[in-house]
Parts: sequence; structure tokens; C-alpha cells
Amino acid sequence: MKKILVITLTVLAIMSFKGIDLAGNEFKIVGTVSTDFNGQKVYLAKTINEEVMDKLDSTTVKNGKFTFSGVADKPEQRLIYFEDKLMDGQIALYTEKGNITVNVNSEDIPKSVVGGTLNNNALAKLNVILIEVGKKEQAFKDEHMDNFNKAKSEGDVETQNRIVNEYSKLTKEYNKKYIAFIKENPNSLICAELFPIILKDQDAKAKDLKPVYDKMGPEPKSTQMGQKVEEYLNQMLASEKAMEATEIGKTAPDFSAATPNGKTLSLNQAKGKVTIIDFWASWCGPCRKENPNVVAMYNELHDKGLNIIGVSLDKDDAKWKGAIEKDNLTWQHISNLQGWDEPIAVQYGVTSIPATVILDKNGVIVARNLRGEELKAKVKELLAE
Repeated sequence: MKKILVITLTVLAIMSFKGIDLAGNEFKIVGTVSTDFNGQKVYLAKTINEEVMDKLDSTTVKNGKFTFSGVADKPEQRLIYFEDKLMDGQIALYTEKGNITVNVNSEDIPKSVVGGTLNNNALAKLNVILIEVGKKEQAFKDEHMDNFNKAKSEGDVETQNRIVNEYSKLTKEYNKKYIAFIKENPNSLICAELFPIILKDQDAKAKDLKPVYDKMGPEPKSTQMGQKVEEYLNQMLASEKAMEATEIGKTAPDFSAATPNGKTLSLNQAKGKVTIIDFWASWCGPCRKENPNVVAMYNELHDKGLNIIGVSLDKDDAKWKGAIEKDNLTWQHISNLQGWDEPIAVQYGVTSIPATVILDKNGVIVARNLRGEELKAKVKELLAE
């Protein structure tokens, strides 16, 4: 079965027809299809998952027409498919109050055009953008994929990075179109579905996207996706503010938490001529793999002024203490044992581990997220000052 798509790639060609007057939250779907489909069973369904659909209603094509009607207390994503053409794909639409038109593309069913109501008209507009994006994506692959694979097999990192950077520029171009669409169609439910696509761009900033989200209407915001997007954007915004407060050149804000023996230790108490704040956890594979390098560096440079304070994102006290002992981490450690809700990690905008923050003798942040030889070289440079 072809993968069911919530957003289908269609052409903007909304049918016009004289709709009937509907009461309450009634909807009526009028479909037009080639008379070759006469006698075919057609279903209105909702998706359970990518492979399963729940049939809600059915009818039969007569004289190149089919209709569905019902009541929609709120807009819902639905699918239309033909029993004998199921493998050829489905038609995505919203059931919502009003007269909905379906102009079936008999040659390519997923490219059928739905319109007539707010969300279906917006979906049709978006599909025009998606067709353009799809063409550019394919053109980019045709032009660069062979070169990228060749560069990868030859270890040509420069060529790989160049192609990746070009693709990143293309992604940003797409995102501008999606953001413009959201601003132009703020009440459409499909707006909430676009944010996860936009947020795939690693350069996307919540401070830019949260105002776009805030101007959406209450309906897209109230959807499950809309609520998830708001929560994620708020988390991103808090992290971005924390990163700004702890960026290179800023004095490291103080913090304190419990040590493994239950005493309270602050950053100011743990500082040396050079100080590393090491964010880690017993369950973090890359952290544990890096620990031997940090141990060797600490043993070599501690007497010269290097101090480390480990901030664990553990929740389990025994596992935290066990990892400290097993990995021979003889520097000072603290944790609130709150996992990713660790207040110190939140304060410093840490969203992945291992993570390091390096301070000079004045407690000023001079680097972040250095590891291995790069970290050691920076520490030696600072100790020599």
C-alpha cells in the first residue's frame, strides 16, 4: 500500500459548484471523476496508522459523481479512496462544515484537488508550494547525488560539506515559503503541521518562529500538533535565552547542588585557574566513552590549576555514584538528579550531552563543547596565561 499522506501533492484547481444550504455543522462532499469509474465503490475513511484505515462511510460512483454527507463538530483529517484503486493512493481532505469539492485526477489519484472550505482551500494552496518544492528537491538530487556519493566513498569531506551547505540554503528557501503560507492562512489547521518541517532546520530560532505561531488562530493551536509545537517552541525559547546568558564572553553564572555525599557545592567554590563544567550522565554512552580522555587530562593538569565540576543529568543516585567510581572521575560532582530537567543544564542552555563549558581564571566563559585534544589544547593555552 502506498504510504498515506496527510498532505498530498496536488495542483490548485478548485472546482466551483452551487453548494446547497447546510444546517449546523453539516458537510457535503461532491466528487467528480471520469465515467470510467462508474460502479466503483468509494470510501471515506480516517487513518489509524500508515497501513490501517477505518472506513467511516461508502458510496458508489454514478455518472461520474459521488457524494458523502455528515456532521463535523470540528475539522478532521480524512481520506477518500476507491476500492479497486486503493493501491493507486488516496485523496486527503478535511471534513468540516460546508460544501466540499473533490476533482479526482483519474491518472494520479493523490494529485486530486479538494476545495470549497477554509482548510481544504488552504491545503490546495499549500500543495502548489509542495509541488514546486518537490521539483526543486528532485532537480537538486539529480544534479548532486552522484557527486555526493562519490565524494563520500573517496573521503572528500570538502565536496560533501559544499553540497550539504547548498542543500541547507535550499531548505531555508522552502522554510520562507512555509512561514509565508502560515502568515497568509493563520486559521488553517495545516499550519500546525508545517512547524515540524520548519524546525528540521538546525538554524531555526524560536525567537523568530514563536511570533509566527502566536499569530495563528485558536483552532490550529488547539490541535494535538499545535500544542506540541507550542511546548517545543517555549522550550527552545528558554534554551536560546539561557545560551545568550551563557555565551562566550559572559561571566559564568553561579549555581549549586548536592554532591554524592550529600553536601552542597557551588561553582564558585569549585573554580580553579581554569574550570571545566562537564555536563554528563551515567546513561550517556558518548560521555562514558570520553571520560578516559578527561581523566588523563585532569591527572596531568590538575596540579597546574585545572579544576572540573561534573554536572550529572542522572535520575538514579546509585547509577550516578557508580559511574563516578567505575570511571575514576576524581574531580568534584554535583546533581539535582532530575534528568533533562536538571536546573543547571537548563540554566546553561544544554540540550545534548556530553557538553562542556570552559572558564578562564576570571570565571569568564571562553569556549563551549570542546572535546579530546581540542579541549586539552585550550586548557593548556589558558593555564599558560
